[in-house]
Amino acid sequence: MMNLKPISFIFYAIIILILLPKSLHAECECESDTDDREREQSLKLKLIALASILVAGVIGVSLPNLGHKIPSLRAESDFFLVLKAFAAGVILATGFVHVLPDAFESLSSPCLGEKPWGKFPFVGLIAMASAVGTMMIDAFATGYYERANVKKVEGKIQVVGDEEMQEHEGHVHVHTHSANDHAHGHTHGTLENADLLRRHRVISQVLEFGIIAHSVVIGISLGASESPKTIKPLVVALSFHQFFEGLGLGGCICQAKFKARTALVMATFFSLTTPIGIVVGFGISNRYKENSPAALITEGMLNSASAGILIYMSLVDLIAADFMSQRMRSNFKLQFTSNVSLVLGLSCMSILAVWA
Repeated sequence: MMNLKPISFIFYAIIILILLPKSLHAECECESDTDDREREQSLKLKLIALASILVAGVIGVSLPNLGHKIPSLRAESDFFLVLKAFAAGVILATGFVHVLPDAFESLSSPCLGEKPWGKFPFVGLIAMASAVGTMMIDAFATGYYERANVKKVEGKIQVVGDEEMQEHEGHVHVHTHSANDHAHGHTHGTLENADLLRRHRVISQVLEFGIIAHSVVIGISLGASESPKTIKPLVVALSFHQFFEGLGLGGCICQAKFKARTALVMATFFSLTTPIGIVVGFGISNRYKENSPAALITEGMLNSASAGILIYMSLVDLIAADFMSQRMRSNFKLQFTSNVSLVLGLSCMSILAVWA
């Protein structure tokens, strides 16, 4: 079975570099006041935020991968499905309640010119385009690996059938019929399991891309801020935010059954993205103008694209895929518990919008 490699290091680096164009340091039309006396206090809070968010992300993304030690966290357990529903609710609320409103705020800022930003709903357009683009990537990637695997499995079965026929030339007719039946059943079962596994791998990687895109924006914004009043509530809110998102992504990584090294790389990228964004934001805080047109446009467009990805992935690949499955529909207790868990996930992440 072909292994689907995770998103490359270069792909993640591009996301970070997008946020750091030279034009980001352009003169700001709407200047914000900064109290120099508060910078020392804000630095301490940034260091606390960096450590807290890092630890929360590591714990969140690691918990679902402890199934080999904790039976209830195994991918085939009912508890794991309920936990995944909670995480899916968190990711959906992140897209609708956190990321999408931030995008609207950025691209509707009075610091931007009326034309074209005030004349057209770019946020909706970009979010829609990213959702459709995600669906296309999802479908094409899954289809490509399905076709490749079909040829590979059928090739192996044909070789096995030829060898068996050569060993039993005296019983060609009888054995051929038996071999064909066996090959058909074996092919169907193997392809079905392989297709599901590849599906989980595509989902986990596209989902991580969407999470990382807005995590970089969050990190840089927090790192560049010089207001302790702004940073203080974000420390707790973003820590919970990172933990819950980690649960969702960790569950997808666990179901994808990546090799240990691949899973570790994906978990590490997720855990480090926001802290790295904080460090970058701190490094450019003296020149970074959060209300400059270049910064607002860059953040608004990235948040719009990220919202489209998160909303599509959570609704289609996480919620619908599990909630419409035969396993869920045939078990009322599991169905009811999963729906409650989903609502709790939506509620918890929505409440965090009060602070972040």
